[in-house]
Amino acid sequence: RTALEAGDNLEMMTQFKRDLYDKEIYVFTPKGDLLKFPKGATLLDFAYHIHSKIGNQCVGGKINNKNASIRTELHSGDTVEVTTSTTQKPKQEWLNIVKSARAKSKIRLALKETQVKEGAFAKEMLERRFKNKKIEIEEQTLYQVIKHLGFKEISIFYKQIADEKLDINNVIETYQQLYNQTHNQNTPKETESAEKFELADETSELLKNNEDVLVIDQNLKGIDFSLSKCCNPIYGDPIFGFVTVNGGIKIHREDCPNAPELRKRFGYRIVKAKWSGKGGASYSITLRIIGYDDIGIVNNITNILSKEEKVVMRSINIDSHDGIFSGNLVVLIEDTSKLNSIIKKLKNIKGIKQIIRL
Repeated sequence: RTALEAGDNLEMMTQFKRDLYDKEIYVFTPKGDLLKFPKGATLLDFAYHIHSKIGNQCVGGKINNKNASIRTELHSGDTVEVTTSTTQKPKQEWLNIVKSARAKSKIRLALKETQVKEGAFAKEMLERRFKNKKIEIEEQTLYQVIKHLGFKEISIFYKQIADEKLDINNVIETYQQLYNQTHNQNTPKETESAEKFELADETSELLKNNEDVLVIDQNLKGIDFSLSKCCNPIYGDPIFGFVTVNGGIKIHREDCPNAPELRKRFGYRIVKAKWSGKGGASYSITLRIIGYDDIGIVNNITNILSKEEKVVMRSINIDSHDGIFSGNLVVLIEDTSKLNSIIKKLKNIKGIKQIIRL
């Protein structure tokens, strides 16, 4: 009887080990560390397990001292080495190569970050092509072009340019058509002489209660101004003014992506500007948030904002896919001091990887 029971136990243990190895594999690092992976994992899974940067730059490696590609499947007992290159970048197809959820999440995050960088490159390329044709970009008309071409998100528009799937010549042609339509419908204002504007002697004359005011050039009064939508300046941002063709002033942040081009091509239309007064108004800003998905991520964000005075959340739009989330958060906020404080607190939330002010 005892012998039978011992035999049964041995058979159960053997079956357990067989089931275990059917689902998992164990491989070694060059230093002899033992790592566990799901069955079917590849050399690329191994690279991402070591570190995200190693995975992002992986071009292949060696398995048991034999050259292997990133697609090579691992088996229990293998000793694995990784080869990297600084020119390597994650690709969408890598998601079909890896087996582990950990690697998939890291690849998706890397692809998101690459998309942001490519968007900035595509925007710069588009602006350069406009410059070559001596066309000044108006943000409002460009937004109309993006909508006219059927894009619901600006990021997708720029990605299509970066991937060379959207012809820039077509974008420019559409821009000129919409620009002409818009400006032919509106009678332009006559350019007024600066002498017609009242020149204030003291900055303090511009302060009214606790409202935000702008000191433009030499305290010129009577000028229409608006905050530029390409960089959305808020109280506290270093700013400058740009004289429009209609005689008004567009206020830009000093670090506006369009600032270098404006200063280079239209330096004579740049005027000094600064904030004055005690603040008090609210400004709408958009924050792009990217990170690893976590239970209650939206609740954690809203809880932080709800505890902040004079901060109003307008909207939050979060998309999540295979462990990675990204989305836009729109809030009403008073100034840069409060903005920096909010960003710092949001970055402390578990799972948040990156916050970008749009």
